[in-house]
Amino acid sequence: QVQLVASGGGTVQAGDSLGLSCATSGFTFSRYSMAWFRQAPGKEREFVARISWFDSHSSYADSVKGRFTISKDNAKNTVYLRMNRLKSEDSAVYYCAASPKQTPTDAEYTYWGQGTQVTVSS
Repeated sequence: QVQLVASGGGTVQAGDSLGLSCATSGFTFSRYSMAWFRQAPGKEREFVARISWFDSHSSYADSVKGRFTISKDNAKNTVYLRMNRLKSEDSAVYYCAASPKQTPTDAEYTYWGQGTQVTVSS
């Protein structure tokens, strides 16, 4: 049974930092690229960051580049998102996702977590 359990969300002030975790089970984590997406109320879900299972290359949305860092720990089957210098526009439900592709497109994620709420107050 595949599970992706996201945690670490909360309410912070603008400029603060927050770390998200996504603990997984039920699939070969080391052979899956992992990503974070987010969805704010009334908006489409959008890509935030991705890390490739093949070479650990990471990529980011322009809106978070330089502020967010994605990482994964294959020994713990967990992917992380470190968010620094948070802005009110970062407020959203954050979802982790997994894909067997080396460099998946947004449509190529097989498994999804349940989401964790991040609220940034200005």
